[in-house]
Amino acid sequence: MMLKQGIFLVLFIFLSFLAPAASSLLSVSGPGDWYAALTKPWFNPPSWVFGPVWTLLYALMGVSAWLVWRSGTAKTLWLPLGLFGVQLFLNALWTPLFFGQQRPDLALANIVVLWAAIAATGVAFYPLSRLGAWLLLPYWLWVSFATLLNASLWWLNRGG
Repeated sequence: MMLKQGIFLVLFIFLSFLAPAASSLLSVSGPGDWYAALTKPWFNPPSWVFGPVWTLLYALMGVSAWLVWRSGTAKTLWLPLGLFGVQLFLNALWTPLFFGQQRPDLALANIVVLWAAIAATGVAFYPLSRLGAWLLLPYWLWVSFATLLNASLWWLNRGG
């Protein structure tokens, strides 16, 4: 039983890290010269901050989903884990929109929906695992900050 739990923990963490892996494959350009040339808001963090923060957040997301999975049944898991999958998809979509397509406007629309999807996921997780729901809070807070940053980058660099 412990081995099965450990295997599924690793699988949920791996699943969480598929979002940035897929995202990077869809936007091979990365930040590059385009991003470097953008006017940044005063609160824009240095580039080195994003890697460690996102690594921690993806790990917490995996643990969160695993805790919910452990506590549910097939009947009770479809909605919470379905929402988890939706927010992972939206998360993976942001980088190709922002960096790949160089469309901060579309990325902003995406991240607003992502923000709501994370909140809905947390609400759906709560009845099955309070800790699982709470582990999504740092992610939701970071995406809240990222939404403000995305909006600021769009506003400061809009044409016209």
